[in-house]
Formats: sequence, C-alpha cells, structure tokens
Amino acid sequence: MKTPTRCFWANNDLEIAYHDREWGVPTHDDTKLFEFLILEGAQAGLSWDTILRKREHYRAAYDGFDPRKVAKYGKREVARLLTNEGIVRNRLKIDSSIANAKAFLAVQDEFGSFDAYVWQFVGGKPRRNALRERSHLPASTAESDALSKDLRKRGFGFVGTTICYAFMQAVGMVNDHMTNCFRYKQV
Repeated sequence: MKTPTRCFWANNDLEIAYHDREWGVPTHDDTKLFEFLILEGAQAGLSWDTILRKREHYRAAYDGFDPRKVAKYGKREVARLLTNEGIVRNRLKIDSSIANAKAFLAVQDEFGSFDAYVWQFVGGKPRRNALRERSHLPASTAESDALSKDLRKRGFGFVGTTICYAFMQAVGMVNDHMTNCFRYKQV
C-alpha cells in the first residue's frame, strides 16, 4: 500500500496521528479550544513534538483542561505543576495558564462560548489556504494579529501572533495542509 503524502512536519508516529486525525479539523468544543490554547502557549520556544509527547501529562495535570477548575488553582497547584516532570515546568507559562483560564471564563460569559468569540476572527468559517511549498507557510496573519491583540487586551498571556496562528491552524480556523497533502481536501 502506498504511503499517503502528508505535510512536511509529520515525521513520527505521534505527529502523524495528530496530523491525520486532529490538525486543521474545525473545532468548536470549548474544552478542546482551551486545551489547544494552553498547549500552544506551552509550546512557545519548544517544538510541537515536545508538547505532543507531554500532552497526556498535561491532561492529567490540568484536570482534563477544565477551565473552571484551572481558574481556581492557587499556590498549592502551582507548586504541584512546577514539580511535574511530565509538563513544561516554566513558572511564567504555568501562571499564564491559570490567568488564561480566568480570562477564558470571562469570554464565555460575555459571548456565550469561547467558540463564538474565537471563530469571529475568521468570519465563522475556516480560511482555506492553498499552500504548495513550505516557504509559503506564514508565521502570522492579519487575523492572528487581531486575535492576539484582543486576547492580550482581555488578560490572556502567551498569545502572541505566532502562537495565535498556530492555535488557529490546530483548531481548523485555517486549513494550512499543503495542497499535495491527502488531508488538504478532507478538512
């Protein structure tokens, strides 16, 4: 059987499974959106492969990415996270994840869901790029700039425009599968 053509970055079993099942698939579940917001922030300065390898540890450490629980974390939980070798033990990222949970809940209260809020930045439907080469893949866009600016205004951290663009790719707000990738037409 012929191996399907995938995006250039899917190089190991974990990345391939993530690429084939999740990356770029439009996501509207608030818990999943919160998960990706936390994971993309944790990834800053690291490889996505590193975060994928720690993902299950994050799920356990962050109470299944329940923003209501994470928003209540205090000194004891921060100390626990700082000693958890299964996650990225960066105090700024941990503190930011807790602040992000609080801001996430405020967005849900204002917009009814984080989904309703975040998808407005792409007009409610995925942007479909037609990228043929790796060199054409942007690190950010006007939409990720706007999302980053608004998130920061609302008190979110680790949400620079590059992180926001990676988040948008992950949750399917933008389809950046290469045109020769078998997933391009599927998502």
